[in-house]
Amino acid sequence: MLTLVNRRAPRVIQTEGDIMLKKNVGTVDRALRIILGLGLLAGFFLNSGGAYSWLYLIGIIPLVTGLISSCPLYSIFGLSTCPIKKG
Repeated sequence: MLTLVNRRAPRVIQTEGDIMLKKNVGTVDRALRIILGLGLLAGFFLNSGGAYSWLYLIGIIPLVTGLISSCPLYSIFGLSTCPIKKG
């Protein structure tokens, strides 16, 4: 990645070949994450009066990672559930 720094306002400029988030979540994994995330968020709204209902908000994490097809933890550990590209 090409990084240019300006003295007044530091910023990172990316070249065309750089990708911020690589896809590392496969189709089945993605669907399960979205379903789990939506289920947990539904639980939050249906059980909003409960003592620990705020814990349902953790459903935002699997929902977002499922929607963008990228999991930061998978990237850290070098995992991927995407099919292997042939060619």
